[in-house]
Formats: sequence, structure tokens, C-alpha cells
Amino acid sequence: MFNDATIPEIENAMQQAWKAFYIYRKCSLKQRADFMRAIARELEALGDELLKLTGEETNLPEARLRNERGRTIFQLNQYADACEKGDWLEARIDTAIPDKAPPKPDIRKMLMPLGPVVVFGAANFPFAYSTAGGDTATAFAAGCPVIVKAHPAHAGTSELVAKAILKAAADCEMPEGIFTHIHGASFDIGKALVEHIYTKAVGFTGSFIGGKQLFDWANQRKVPIPVFAEMSSINPVFLLPEKMKTDVVEMAKFYASSITLGVGQFCTNPGLIIGLEGKELTTFTETLGKEISKIAPGTMLHAGIFKNYRKKKDEALKQPGVEVVAFSETKPALNQGSPTIATVKGQTFLNNPLLHQEVFGPYSLIVCCKDMKEMLQVANHLEGQLTATLMATENDIRIHDKLVEAVKNICGRFILNSVPTGVEVCLGMQHGGPYPSTTDARFGSVGADAIKRFARPIAFQNWSNDLLPDELKNENPLSIWRTVNNELTKKSL
Repeated sequence: MFNDATIPEIENAMQQAWKAFYIYRKCSLKQRADFMRAIARELEALGDELLKLTGEETNLPEARLRNERGRTIFQLNQYADACEKGDWLEARIDTAIPDKAPPKPDIRKMLMPLGPVVVFGAANFPFAYSTAGGDTATAFAAGCPVIVKAHPAHAGTSELVAKAILKAAADCEMPEGIFTHIHGASFDIGKALVEHIYTKAVGFTGSFIGGKQLFDWANQRKVPIPVFAEMSSINPVFLLPEKMKTDVVEMAKFYASSITLGVGQFCTNPGLIIGLEGKELTTFTETLGKEISKIAPGTMLHAGIFKNYRKKKDEALKQPGVEVVAFSETKPALNQGSPTIATVKGQTFLNNPLLHQEVFGPYSLIVCCKDMKEMLQVANHLEGQLTATLMATENDIRIHDKLVEAVKNICGRFILNSVPTGVEVCLGMQHGGPYPSTTDARFGSVGADAIKRFARPIAFQNWSNDLLPDELKNENPLSIWRTVNNELTKKSL
């Protein structure tokens, strides 16, 4: 239905984005914020037509899509407010001290936009992580034009949302080239976008293979650029001994729901559960298996994701020492992911790196450790994760400090006595973790701090007040928070 963009079309899009950058970067924070709010209104105005089309393309139920669209609208408005507020700019002012030996100059620093940002739409979130999703919104907030490559699995949805963004851009009198929408199933399209001289950053949510390839292309350029890729996470859950003596049955039921939420197609799906051998873990495993067996398979986002789930799951289950605990009792139909729980001994897990890999879907592996020493070994051998969870009492945490520190070292969000699924959009959220969960653990893709991914610091030394950006002028015309001579204040100088 939609043709891949040609190289000349990509060249034209990048040229237009570069021209737009020199205009848009000078737009006020309020102008950027108003543009983002206009996108939110246009997205809402698409109404049920958008939900119907997206449901047909992704197999996602209307209730889920309605909630996700609401989240996307909320993100746009929240990031618009944060953009206008200006805290993300990290304005710093150190005034001159002429009589110091040697004299101290006047130095003022703030974040400025990087330039055109290429965003790759995500398969599992057709709204919140795609065309008008978090990467696009935060890039606009930072002052960057955006070029979106639609995900082929929901190309029609992406096209409809792109038209809404372009309408908002026209209504807000944004420069031509502020937003471009491109289709491309071919890897050559992605490569051309990442390697273009005017691309200054990349946002991506998807597979490890895809994100790593984008990262490699970006770093092989003559002028390397940052790639903010969210790629792979199995989100380990550690079941500590004292907690396991309290409410193990309810805990298992709780996790059955989390593992199968959205047919397991969340980047925060709990794909690994680590506990100690014994009657409590046996009860947990049996209860979890019974609950999983009662949950019917669900249709996955598209045939490609289903095939990958089946392949990865089958590979894991064929490994020596891996035993199936339970499958769904309901026979799956075409492209349906069957909920599955398996178990393996701790030492076997430690010796088999394949078992550390993400199985994207309703699957989780229980690792049975012989003692806390082996559990600590498992924690120390795990790769970087978006999340890690402790099911623990306060006493568990005090007693097992080495484990707590080891787990803290591998994750971006550290959860206590809850499930990892569900990512709150707020300033305190960190949705990003050590490699390979993301390419840069210093940043996340959720919350207003994500704006900082698409900006860089610049210091102005000895500039006259009239020539400085408004954000750094003595009178503080924008009334933003600034650190002036090491004091956080909104006062003018």
C-alpha cells in the first residue's frame, strides 16, 4: 500500500529538515509547547477512525488502543509543559570576578538542540512509541525537526498520525520540513537515514538486532551521532526467602497476570524469575503454572513477532536442563502466542548464555538456585536490564545487601514488591538501563528528562547581556529556574 521512500526523497527530506532546524531552534519555548499541544488536539480529533484502523493493523483491542492514545496525548501535553517550564535547559550562570587573579570571566551555560532527529516507529506501541510518541515529542521540545520512519506493521496508522502532525505544524506556522514521514520496509532506508550528514540523533524502540545495527551505522559515520535505542530486557524478578514465607500463592497469581499482559508484548515483561529451591518455590511454581494454563493464547501484533516468539521460545525449551512447567490449555490459533512457563537449575542457567536472551511474548523462565550464593552469581552474570524487581521484606533487603547492590548495578528501574509492567509517565521515571537494554544508560525515553537526549550543552563566555539567549539574560525574561553562582533561583541578576 505504501511505497518505500527513494534516496532522492530522503535527501530532499533531510535538506528540508536542516533548513527547518535553523528556524525552529530559534522558536521560543512557548511556541514549541503550543505546537506540541496542537499535535495532541489533532491526535484526539482523529477519533474512532484511528482506533479502528490501528486495531486492524495490530490486533490490539480497542480498550488498549484507547488507553494508549490517551497516554500519547498526555505525553505530548506533559512534555509541552516541561518544555515551556525550561528546567530541562539546565541553565547555569557564573558571573565574572574581574579582581580575581587571574580574572574570572562571565560564563553561562544551557542546553541547545542537536539538529534533525530520525525516529523509528515501534511495533508494540503504535501510538506512544511511534509517529507522535515520546521520541518525537521530546525532540520537538528540544528544538529539533523530526523525520519518522513508519513501522511497516502499522503503516496506515503512522500515515494518519503523520497527517495530524503536519496539520498542527501548518496551523502553528512551523517551518516546512519540521516534520517528515517516510515509509520503508527495506534496511537500506534506515541505513540511509542514519548515515545522512544532516541526521544528528536517532530514537529507536525494538529488537536488539535492529537497535545494534542502527548504533553501529551511527558510529561508523565520519561524524558519529548518538543513537538512543531501547532494545532488549528480560526484567529479572528475585524472590527472597523471608518474603516467600508470606504470600507466595498470591504472588504467583500476581505474576501470571503480568507475564501475559498484552500477550507478553511489553519491553518490561518479567521474563526471568529467580528463587531458592524449596517448598516455597515449588508452591510458587505450581501456582504460577496452574494460572498460566488457564490463560488463553492471544493474537500477537503481527506474523513476524509471532514467528520470532515461537522460534525463541522453542530454542529456549530445547536447551538441556530446561523443563516446561505449563502451557496454556487452550490450543492457539493462527499467530497466537501461547503462554508458557519453564524452569531450570541455577548452575545450568549460569552456563548457558542463550537462556539469558529475551523471548518477546508471554513466556517466563524460573531459575531455581540452590542457595543465596548461587542467586548472587546469577545476578552478577545478568546483562543490563530496563527493570529488576525484588520480592522481599525489609529484613531480606538488610540481610542480603550484596545481592541488592548487584541487582541495582544492572537495571534502570529498581522495583520492590510489584511487577515491572506498567511505565508511569512522570519526571521520576527512568525507562532505560545498562547495555543491552539501551545504548546509553544515562538516559531514558519516558518522562521530561528524555528531552535532554536531543540537546547538548553550550557555554557562552563574556557575551554582552543583549546578545545572550533569553534563557541566560540577567533579567530572566522567561522566569525559569537557573543556577546562579551555585544557587538555584528565578531571580534576575
